[in-house]
Amino acid sequence: MAAVPSGYAFSQLYVGGTWRSGHTGEELDVRDPYSGQSVARISKADMRDVELAYRCAQSTQPGWANALPVQRADVFRRVAQVMERRHGEIVDWLIRESGSTRTKAEIEWGAVHASMLEASTLPSRLEGQILAGDYPGKENRVYRVPVGVVTVISPWNWPLHLSVRSVAPALALGNAVVLKPASETPVTGGLLIARMFEEAGLPPGVLNVLVGDNQTIGDGLVQHPVPRVVSFTGSTRVGRHIGQLAAAAPTIKKAMLELGGNGPLVVLDDVDLDHAVHQAGVAKFLHQGQMCIAANRIIVVAPIYEAFVDRFLAYARTLKVGDPNDPDTVIGPIISRRQLDSLNVMVDIAKTEGARLRLGQPAQGLVLPPHVFDRVTPSMALGRHEIFGPIAPLMRAGDEHEALQMANDTEYGLTSAVLSGDTYRAERFAQGVQAGMTHVNDITAIDMPALPFGGEKNSGIGRFGSTGMIQAFTRAHWISIQHTRSAYPF
Repeated sequence: MAAVPSGYAFSQLYVGGTWRSGHTGEELDVRDPYSGQSVARISKADMRDVELAYRCAQSTQPGWANALPVQRADVFRRVAQVMERRHGEIVDWLIRESGSTRTKAEIEWGAVHASMLEASTLPSRLEGQILAGDYPGKENRVYRVPVGVVTVISPWNWPLHLSVRSVAPALALGNAVVLKPASETPVTGGLLIARMFEEAGLPPGVLNVLVGDNQTIGDGLVQHPVPRVVSFTGSTRVGRHIGQLAAAAPTIKKAMLELGGNGPLVVLDDVDLDHAVHQAGVAKFLHQGQMCIAANRIIVVAPIYEAFVDRFLAYARTLKVGDPNDPDTVIGPIISRRQLDSLNVMVDIAKTEGARLRLGQPAQGLVLPPHVFDRVTPSMALGRHEIFGPIAPLMRAGDEHEALQMANDTEYGLTSAVLSGDTYRAERFAQGVQAGMTHVNDITAIDMPALPFGGEKNSGIGRFGSTGMIQAFTRAHWISIQHTRSAYPF
């Protein structure tokens, strides 16, 4: 594995267990969002590379599925060891390619390391069933078997984690994988993962990584007849398109979609105010707010609203902004100029709609300092749309009942949080939240590899975490055995 920052060895695709150039003859120039320096130039794939990747995956998958559970499990334990040896390199790649602050990169490393260890338990956790039926003398066996080939399309914001959380369980359960990382993060979202598995001894061809333009390979990757499941993490708009392609493909396939969010963090009036401010700040500003599970709306009940606003402003002013490599930096760069431009448009719209900007300065390069708005209402754009940046909308609710109404007033239902001094009160509140996940007295951004991560409404289909992955990446095969002569009427 190439050292960081010197070397930058990643320049090719990973297909069939070999590093090869894509057929386009073109390269993707990957740049550090903070310094603007080139960190890698990656060969781009076209549909000929897609075809080759699926052919390799399809041919190697049966042998991998037939490996003993302990043999598959050992690969993931060795990947965890590779991560431990390469800890510094992996963290540095996350900082340089994705603009992660050092704190966020360390969190991401820890999440991926935990995912590898959890994946090592999956090969021995597949369970079959013997079910009773209504035919005399018939035994009904239900086996769970790998689906075959899985396509994973991952985003740029937590690239290593959001790739691995699908790639690792899919592989552990006996499938082969074709992975397409986001163009902003082809190394940490894909090629770095291939290198770690290669070093750990994964058989060649079981994991394939393609880097390319969505316009060139995106639709073809989803519509190809080989993969049985497509796992996508990204925007709701693109997720809808992928779901439609999966249903219309020559071979209909399952789409596992983790999409947009508009997560509410609700602060009730019996809370420890300083603790609540800190939790809300972390939930909003971690990784510059570039998370679908960020606190997109901070809803505070009226009796403590003004005090909360004052303390939140004081907290936000203390956050260090700038070089993500500095250990104490909290706000690093936005991933791209396009993303920064969209955030600036949001700021302008918020002012036009009557929200009050209480804190915020123009961006320096791609680094946008924290922005805090109060007087935000549910009808405003800041209250309705996913922000994906360090912009905090503070919303006043008259009471707990209105706070719940405001929390549920969204087309999304991914994550949420409620902060209270009374955990029983908070749990009752959480029961009424229309979301896949609600965290009491914690931030909205919680993800553990064994637990059912996922959303409701327009935030996705399917659940990540071990149980959800077993359901998603295996299929049921009913085999009946007639032990006696059947007695049909003719």
